[in-house]
Amino acid sequence: MTDKKAYTFAIILSHYKGDWVLVRHHRRSTWEIPAGHVEQGETVYEAAHRELFEETGAKKYEMTCLSSYSGQYNGQTVYGMLFHAEIQEFGPQPESEIADKKFFPTIPDNLTYPDIQPQFIQYYLNS
Repeated sequence: MTDKKAYTFAIILSHYKGDWVLVRHHRRSTWEIPAGHVEQGETVYEAAHRELFEETGAKKYEMTCLSSYSGQYNGQTVYGMLFHAEIQEFGPQPESEIADKKFFPTIPDNLTYPDIQPQFIQYYLNS
């Protein structure tokens, strides 16, 4: 699936110096994987780079594509792409809906999407 319109989400599993990089939305107290919607006219790859920067401030990193996926969202089948980023350097945190980023040696229990995020993480760990 390479069509720009086919993908709805980009999810970026991220590491910095061996730790997981998770973010917290300003309206939540839980942690989540950097991710977001693919905007109109944008490829899923462009969305992944944009979301990683907007949500973490990542300035220098290596990103790889892990897998495409599908699931149900608001009663419709949607498609997304799962990426992994090894971050070497952060710049200033851009202004966004993200209130905080934090580094975790292991994945915390208080995840925003506990039904799906562990599945993406397990996929990465098993690949």
